[in-house]
Amino acid sequence: MASNSSVKILEVCRMTPLPSSLVSATPSSLPLTFFDILWFRFSPVERVFFYETSSTNTSFVDSILPKLKYSLSLTLHHFLPLTGTFTWPQDSLKPIINYTENDSVSLTVAESNANFYHLSGNNFVEAVEYHPLVPDLPTSHEQAPVFSLQVTAFSNCGFCIGITAHHAFLDGKSSTMFMKAWAHLCKLGGNALSLVPELTPCFDRMVIKDPTGLESIYSNG
Repeated sequence: MASNSSVKILEVCRMTPLPSSLVSATPSSLPLTFFDILWFRFSPVERVFFYETSSTNTSFVDSILPKLKYSLSLTLHHFLPLTGTFTWPQDSLKPIINYTENDSVSLTVAESNANFYHLSGNNFVEAVEYHPLVPDLPTSHEQAPVFSLQVTAFSNCGFCIGITAHHAFLDGKSSTMFMKAWAHLCKLGGNALSLVPELTPCFDRMVIKDPTGLESIYSNG
């Protein structure tokens, strides 16, 4: 049975990549591959990551949250296309992602009175109990954001990070890499920008070959 808990939204902000001076202001686009197009019409995927801490509510807001925000901006510097939006121009045979340094990702900050250990444990939990912990991903007929994030604090015991993402660009492995890169830069602290090779994304579409024309088949499906 679902618990009678509530989530209070404290803030909804836009997170931009840092340092912006190292990112070109020229609009860029990234085409989807046939691997991506297959998932384009599917609903967004939702994931929740739980982190146990001994911090108080005050120290979370004053210490942990600023570190999460700053390291998120540093991480987006490496994952710049994630700040963009899906579009399907009339002159394009397939969807693309448009992005610039001025684009941003929606971050919701919230607090919950739910039982942290009940939600993060190994017991069976009804899916509806997790719904308040993941952010909305608003879309329109013209465009849709790639993903959005939500940080939810639980009273004096921990917090969680919810992610809602389009599977067409951010599958399970990719979103896990993003979360690990974010954790890596948050742990390093300061202005650390470098990522180890296994956490560095590759957006080179030329390495993906399509000899059988699957891209056209999936686009017209």
